Amino acid sequence: SMASGQSNEDLDFASVQRDNPEMERRCQEVIDACWQLGDNNPIQFIHDVGAGGLSNALPELVNDGGRGGNFELRKVLSDEPGMTPLELWCNESQERYVMSVAPENMPVFEAICARERAPFAVVGEATAEQHLKLNDSQFDNKPIDMPLDVLLGKPPKMHRDVSSRKVSSPALDDAGITLND
Repeated sequence: SMASGQSNEDLDFASVQRDNPEMERRCQEVIDACWQLGDNNPIQFIHDVGAGGLSNALPELVNDGGRGGNFELRKVLSDEPGMTPLELWCNESQERYVMSVAPENMPVFEAICARERAPFAVVGEATAEQHLKLNDSQFDNKPIDMPLDVLLGKPPKMHRDVSSRKVSSPALDDAGITLND
């Protein structure tokens, strides 16, 4: 985040940010109701949708669970029907969360969301293979189809050959330098 006027104008226009404090409150009520169920909490994993939008949150969500994921872009709820695929995938929505809920726990989750009037959508599923696939049914394509380690980083291990050497230098007295108190 940057203070107003500190960033590049082109970057500002490429950024899509939306906020909805009322929806954020409803989402928080759902989260609170779920964790208050203790061992019956339907939420397995949760991730906020901040910088990078869903392009960051969904891959990190499944990766944190040791999984990959298949997602459908057009199942993402949006108040702006004219958003491009890039805008849908990358918009920052502070009130939005992505969650992992097992299919058998969906009825409990759905009931809590209905009570709190918090809309949600099932946008995909976790997979055993650590691979990310994003389908866009509107354009009948797969804009993303890649291993998660390519996206989230699995940098090569750095090998260093290190040796120490003693540096000899003349004593200060021998160099003709005097120190003042």
